[in-house]
Amino acid sequence: MTTAKRDTYTPETLLSVAVQVFIERGYDGTSMEHLSKAAGISKSSIYHHVSGKEELLRRAVSRALDELFGILDEEHAREGSAAERLEYVVRRMVEVLMAELPYVTLLLRVRGNTGTERWALERRRAFDHRVAALLKDAAAEGDVRADVEVRLATRLVFGMINSIVEWYRPEGPDGRSGAGGAGEREVVDAVARLVFGGLRKAS
Repeated sequence: MTTAKRDTYTPETLLSVAVQVFIERGYDGTSMEHLSKAAGISKSSIYHHVSGKEELLRRAVSRALDELFGILDEEHAREGSAAERLEYVVRRMVEVLMAELPYVTLLLRVRGNTGTERWALERRRAFDHRVAALLKDAAAEGDVRADVEVRLATRLVFGMINSIVEWYRPEGPDGRSGAGGAGEREVVDAVARLVFGGLRKAS
């Protein structure tokens, strides 16, 4: 388990360590004692900054959700054909997932057992619906195939992207990831090719 040194402790360090502990032990299986030991600080020091572990969870999943929703406000996600915007959003989703890997991993593992988890699930569904709407618009414009039901296609696309958290590891000194030697750009391009190679309407 990751342990932070006392002399390098910051609120950001605490959040980073908490996310790792939540992933390793599960949110329900994590106590403030576990967080205290992993962060290398007393429980009272943790309470000085947050009200408890649920606040840490909310901060962590908020970071992931804010990054994902931020994609939808970017210029290329708002301009162009629906198919172009969809491809941009898919590519950026993969980039955000890899850049914020621990936070997105935690987001994908919440189960709705607490108020914060239920809130996170609701926001995830809202994001999914925004992406599904793009796919529906692209089909209506005739740029993607119409013989695959939109909800099914959306679930398959999200399934492919979300599975990355199970095997992708950040790049090492040689610029390659620990999963099959694929770098970030290779992963982004591969997902885009697979998704849109199957979705695009045959000419």
